[in-house]
Amino acid sequence: MTSTQPLPRGISALIPNAHTQATPGELAAAQLLHLRSATVPVPVLAAAAALIAPQLEDPDLATREAADAVHTHLLAAIEDAPPGR
Repeated sequence: MTSTQPLPRGISALIPNAHTQATPGELAAAQLLHLRSATVPVPVLAAAAALIAPQLEDPDLATREAADAVHTHLLAAIEDAPPGR
């Protein structure tokens, strides 16, 4: 949950939802999965791949699949990057 969202109150505070259960890595994987193109330095790609890597072992199948897809895209971008980038 971000700081701009109000905290749940009353009965809704007792009801679990995806927003309060998502880890930063899960959110990053979900957001990066939709990214089609971007120009960033290779170290940024490597950092993103490292941040998402723990989600490859997540117990939730959907999270693992999204993390795997994003991780694969990031590694391919790193390998295909021109020298000096």
